[in-house]
Amino acid sequence: MRRLAYVDNLRVLLTVLVILHHVALTYGNIPAWYVFEQAEDPSGLALDVLVMFDQAFFMGFFFLISGLFTPASYDRKGGGAFLRDRLVRLGIPLLAFLLLLRPLAMVGVRQDFDLPYWMFYLGSWDAGPMWFVEVLLVFATVYAVIRRYGRIPRQGPEQAPGAAAIAAYTLALAVVTFAWRLVVPVGLYVPVLGLPTPSHLPQYASMFALGVLAHRRGWFATLSRRAGRLGFAAASAGTLVLLPVRFMTGGALADLAQAAWEAVFAVGMIIGLLVLFRERFNTQGARGRFLSEQAYTVYIIHPVVLVALTYAFAWLHTAAVVTFAVVSALALPLCWGIAYLVRSLPGAKRIL
Repeated sequence: MRRLAYVDNLRVLLTVLVILHHVALTYGNIPAWYVFEQAEDPSGLALDVLVMFDQAFFMGFFFLISGLFTPASYDRKGGGAFLRDRLVRLGIPLLAFLLLLRPLAMVGVRQDFDLPYWMFYLGSWDAGPMWFVEVLLVFATVYAVIRRYGRIPRQGPEQAPGAAAIAAYTLALAVVTFAWRLVVPVGLYVPVLGLPTPSHLPQYASMFALGVLAHRRGWFATLSRRAGRLGFAAASAGTLVLLPVRFMTGGALADLAQAAWEAVFAVGMIIGLLVLFRERFNTQGARGRFLSEQAYTVYIIHPVVLVALTYAFAWLHTAAVVTFAVVSALALPLCWGIAYLVRSLPGAKRIL
């Protein structure tokens, strides 16, 4: 599959959002990162809002893009070579993070019961943000099994789904997510596997599957400009209508409103951004290529960079959003610079 500049640019944007998301977790009011400096002023609420909006769509978008490139890779390599390539490009970075980078990211994390560090480390074992790679490896394996033992029709380009089909998917996603969360509630943490958001798995799995279908049927190319505008409008309307219901009610109604908002916002934002970037940001100069080439490595190494910067600015006592802005402004170029150095190591580009 030929490179799509606008999709590469979207990957860069999503990687930036991952970094901002984790900086916001550091300085907001949600203790879900390696280092937590809880906000002591109301501006921390703005960071919590950023986390909420990010979480609603950005990892699902990553899975959609991953699904888009999966069929071409399988077609080009064949089943065995495809799985070997996934083990190299996903499995080796996962192991490198667990064995080399995670210990650095966890330096300073409070140990319970005064355990020796190695016992604490093994007892708190999880994949951190590399859970995405972990789940993607599972999805790729499932796809390879389906291709090996099932029949996949080789469809050509066709018109992207219309408004009715998109609305039906959004409704189905909302209902399935609500039902799934009766068993896997928001906030549930899966030890060892380290899945921080298993409550979002219906979105992740369906977006990956849609990415596979989008490749076969050329949907990204045939989404209309009107669909992009309607996507942003739906995301905005859903936020204005459903979020108040979420926060002004309780129980099952609030949970249903949450699931519905996430589905509407995710689908709307993803379609809107796909069309916007295809129409406006579908070229890459040297800088754009540099950013996209390092994006995967940035995702892998960014926890260590963020933790180091957090400790470096522990002396900065100011509004939460100010500290967030300072650390983010430094973290982005540092992550890309370090990623470039890592990819310059012999053999690194074969994996990264």
